[in-house]
Amino acid sequence: MTVNLPLPLKSELKPVKGFEMGIAEAGIKRANRKDLLVMTLVPGSQVAGVFTLNRFCAAPVQICREHLARNGGTGDIRALVVNTGNANAGTGETGMRHAQETCLALAKDLQLKPEQILPFSTGVILEPLPIEKIITAMPKAIANLGEDHWFDAAEAIMTTDTQPKAASLTVSTSAGVATLTGICKGAGMIHPNMATMLGFIATDAGFAPGLLTALTKEVADLSFNAITIDGDTSTNDSFIIMATGQSEIEIGSTQDPNYSLLKDGLIALARQLAQMIVRDGEGATKFITIEVLGGKTEEECKKVAKAVAHSPLVMTAFFASDPNLGRILAAIGYAGIADLDVNRVQMWLGDVWVAKDGGRNPTYQEADGQRIMKESEITVRIDLGRGSATQTMWTCDLSHEYVSINADYRS
Repeated sequence: MTVNLPLPLKSELKPVKGFEMGIAEAGIKRANRKDLLVMTLVPGSQVAGVFTLNRFCAAPVQICREHLARNGGTGDIRALVVNTGNANAGTGETGMRHAQETCLALAKDLQLKPEQILPFSTGVILEPLPIEKIITAMPKAIANLGEDHWFDAAEAIMTTDTQPKAASLTVSTSAGVATLTGICKGAGMIHPNMATMLGFIATDAGFAPGLLTALTKEVADLSFNAITIDGDTSTNDSFIIMATGQSEIEIGSTQDPNYSLLKDGLIALARQLAQMIVRDGEGATKFITIEVLGGKTEEECKKVAKAVAHSPLVMTAFFASDPNLGRILAAIGYAGIADLDVNRVQMWLGDVWVAKDGGRNPTYQEADGQRIMKESEITVRIDLGRGSATQTMWTCDLSHEYVSINADYRS
């Protein structure tokens, strides 16, 4: 079940010049499903990433950080490899060795250096990676490398996702048109402490060395770091932006007039992908936008948005279409703003003004609240009455199906 999430169309996913994908069936968790993805980049491409802050981060995350740092942050990465069905997390030194062997094998097949490879894994934690299956299937993935395999690539990185997640857009600049295409996966174990489980965006625009690192962090903060499904930060979260430089567009600095255009395009695409994850949240029946405004700082607005989005009582009320909206006020109160004047707080549910000056709006009728709660897309707007800072987060409801999916996940 998804919330107003159409299946991406292959014809609308635009190839990115200088970037190819190949898919194989390695049989990592089960037979006859795409579960291995290889991606390659032309020489001179720039690559940047942000990763989970979970201290039990997976072996491939550690290798990715090391390889990006060794290459000066963004340069000289030529290939990425993703396996599903196994997270290679909580696997100790053996897991590190398997992640390194993955890079060695792909480097040998592509005639590259191991440090030019970024490995990614997603799936069950605390189980050994079936490295031989992955190495055996790599040549099959390499054999079907192509620029137009975005849909198949999106399928190949799915775990509990009910459908592939992919999107494209173009950005017009004074130097020409840039193409941006991305894929992501995730439906559960989603909490914004970097990003989602896995997300990849490629563009044919070029960026000066080092410029992409800060931009990737900014894009993640405004997209993948602004979603939550269940409050669980994964061991494998990774978000990567790749720029092949194969168009006429070359961004030399943040002062370049085209820089803001590319940044806005990347943020728009990343938000679209991130919201797909929420719309495909495990057991989700509703897509919820939480807008917090009137804060002194963005950080305190984020605290309030997180408190509301992470509350099981709030999320289950949305599932039941129950306008028990005092739960939202309670979450605002424990969000961690010590000097919050609750008498200045206002709250709206859709177009309904629910709380006025810290209490129930005298004109509020529960029937109006229930009318909004029954909708599949709901906006909660909270005004703290303290300043001009704002923050938006996207989440979903918590249903019986979420429990069922996660209870049966390993079977």
